[in-house]
Order: sequence, then structure tokens, then C-alpha cells
Amino acid sequence: MLVSLGSALFTMMPLQTQELQPNVDAISRVIQGIATGVGFLGAGEIVQQSSRQSSELEIHGLTSAAAIWVAGALGIAAGCGLWQLGLIGAVLTFLVLNVFKRLENRR
Repeated sequence: MLVSLGSALFTMMPLQTQELQPNVDAISRVIQGIATGVGFLGAGEIVQQSSRQSSELEIHGLTSAAAIWVAGALGIAAGCGLWQLGLIGAVLTFLVLNVFKRLENRR
């Protein structure tokens, strides 16, 4: 929720400062920065040092990292006022996460 809120706030800032004629370049740079920053958070979620004594890296948290990235995108959609796109994205994300969790539990 915090990733979505932060993404929405960062997206709304250039829109609010240029009420009559929004600067598309500024909004584009904000969205690129959000995607990069949220990707960095996701990378931290994925790569973790192994709990074993070896120096191998274990890969965990791909779904969590993807969910964080989608949360950022949903926040950008909300910040741009694209509530229909955000709603559709949230519903699809919820469905995907639930379907794959059930498939994973069957294995």
C-alpha cells in the first residue's frame, strides 16, 4: 500500500504544479524514476544471502517483487487519474495472485 501511495503522490506532484498544461516530459521522468526505484526494492526482495554456511545465493520472492512492482504501477495509474485502468489492474493482480497461490498449494 505504501508503494502505491508513494507512486501516486510522486505522479500527482508534476500534474498539480502545471494545472493548465501538464508537462509530459516531467511526468515521464517521474514514472521512469518510480519504475527504477520500485525495481530496486524488488531486487532486494529477490536476492537474499543463503542461511546455510555456503556462499551461494538463493532466489526467493519473485512473486513478492512482482507484486511490489505492480503496486507501483497501480499507484502511477491512480496518480494520473486513470482509476478505471487502476481498478482493472488491481482486479487482475488479485486474480493472478490467488490463482497461482492455489496452484502452488496443489503441488
